[in-house]
Amino acid sequence: MNKFTDLGLEESLVKAVSELGFEIPTPIQAETIPLLLDNNRDILGLAQTGTGKTAAFGLPSVQLTETDNRNTQTIILSPTRELCLQITKDLKDYSKYTKGVNILAVYGGSSIDTQIKGLRKGAHIVVGTPGRTKDLINRGVLKLGSISRVVLDEADEMLTMGFKDDLDAILSKTPDHKQTLMFSATMPSAMVRITKKYMNDPVEIKVSKVNLATKNVNHIQYMTSARNRFEALKRIIDVNPKIYSIVFCRTRRETTDVANKLTQAGYNADALNGDLSQSQRDDVMGRFRNRHLQILVATDVAARGIDVTDLTHVINYNLPDDAEIYTHRSGRTGRAGKSGISIAIIHSRETRKLRDIEKFSGITFSKEKIPTGDEICQAQLYTLVDKIDNIKVDDHQIEPFLPKIYEMLADLSREELIKHFVSAEFNRFLSYYKHAKDINIDESQSRSERKERSSNANFSRLFINLGKKDNLTPARLLGVINEALDSGNVEIGKIDILGNFSFFEIDKESASDLITNINDGFEFDGRVVSVELSEEKKQRSGRRDFKKKRSGDSGGYSGNRRSKPTSSERRKSYSGGKKKSGGGEGHRGRRKKNY
Repeated sequence: MNKFTDLGLEESLVKAVSELGFEIPTPIQAETIPLLLDNNRDILGLAQTGTGKTAAFGLPSVQLTETDNRNTQTIILSPTRELCLQITKDLKDYSKYTKGVNILAVYGGSSIDTQIKGLRKGAHIVVGTPGRTKDLINRGVLKLGSISRVVLDEADEMLTMGFKDDLDAILSKTPDHKQTLMFSATMPSAMVRITKKYMNDPVEIKVSKVNLATKNVNHIQYMTSARNRFEALKRIIDVNPKIYSIVFCRTRRETTDVANKLTQAGYNADALNGDLSQSQRDDVMGRFRNRHLQILVATDVAARGIDVTDLTHVINYNLPDDAEIYTHRSGRTGRAGKSGISIAIIHSRETRKLRDIEKFSGITFSKEKIPTGDEICQAQLYTLVDKIDNIKVDDHQIEPFLPKIYEMLADLSREELIKHFVSAEFNRFLSYYKHAKDINIDESQSRSERKERSSNANFSRLFINLGKKDNLTPARLLGVINEALDSGNVEIGKIDILGNFSFFEIDKESASDLITNINDGFEFDGRVVSVELSEEKKQRSGRRDFKKKRSGDSGGYSGNRRSKPTSSERRKSYSGGKKKSGGGEGHRGRRKKNY
């Protein structure tokens, strides 16, 4: 099979698909569509984003709809509102020449009354998020008696986002005779449980792990220090004047921070994350699809459902923890036969994670240097000249103004005129990058260089009241720091973990926020955590020891001939007394986190 006409689809669907530019079905489509059209077997499809899953279940769902029956026959569940709307749009495109098929999207953040009216008018196919779908079922508005099939798209993501109970509630109320279709990129244990509970001997369809789009994608790595990550992003954007990109961040807070910095620097950028209302999300996506936004800064969850075929770049501001997620990200460029670029901005401690991605995905990152100021200025200048050369001139509109313009510029030669015009448009870049430093770092930096960097004036040394007795490790300490700051973009220097407490270095820009956030009732395994500058801790500890000696209270040294405490006893003086249980009053609203 190499054409949609070979899959058993009706001519009206083939025509619609052809108009959308699809001629050859993807592997998941070639295997799933005939199976859905020929029998009622449950199907478990393991395929990643960008492999054509929507058409795989959407085209048969449209064809199998009984238009003379007004009741809902297919329910399609998706994890996000964006993906819900995208699937609905795709299905409406597929059914363009199929008369009488009604498709309705139901999701939170939009008027439920409007969606209820749509259901009462008759919706053959309902595409919804789990929460809103369950709500409509509980209200008795979404009737399940005529359901022939239930589709779970991005099922693993729905479980990750905490929709397990909603899925259980929905599936348990659907008819036993229905056909269940589950599509997922991965197969976590919770997915296995759902397949055993709600699916009957499903046919498993599995396509290649590597996203099909990666063959058209060039993977590039740039290495810099964590504190220069934003500057690296800015230079990458500047050296690609025609960039149209999604920038992926770990957290909602980071998307907002990065988008705000880009906007303040004059770029057409905005953030997409779970903190936005539905109308705000629709506005951001509308501007991005219309290219009024050049850069969209998003989390992985918020980016689900974004279907833009002509992205030039995907930029990983932070690498994901899961190698498969990188494949999902990179697959958003290089689509529809076009080439694309996937960029990873990393620091020296992320090289192992990069190697894991290469091993998993079968790709190779090319190592490139972050562009210099001269390279950026050259790229921007040549793009400007090309734009001027190819601009369309409306002689009729500009003619009345030309005599005065000629008079004002009469003293300038041709060469001077070009210099003035280019400088007027270009001075911003020349000024900003005039003394731009090299922000690249080398993976082979020696340990001594890193130690020197970690102990310089850019770091603050902090005390924390956790140590080995609290089962604190460097990894768990980093987890505490990242959780308290809601970001992985923090530079950490030397870490010293002792018995009852520890010391660590952190970049000065983050130290104040960290102290404030942790001292606001942060807990570690049930214990209230405190952090402060180590110098302040030393001064107070010294005063306590001095008072003890003057009062004759040796604090455990009485009867001992030693005039000086041992090193272990000196360390105990920093412990600040007994451990707090975390059960006291005065810590209302504190965050609890177990590591």
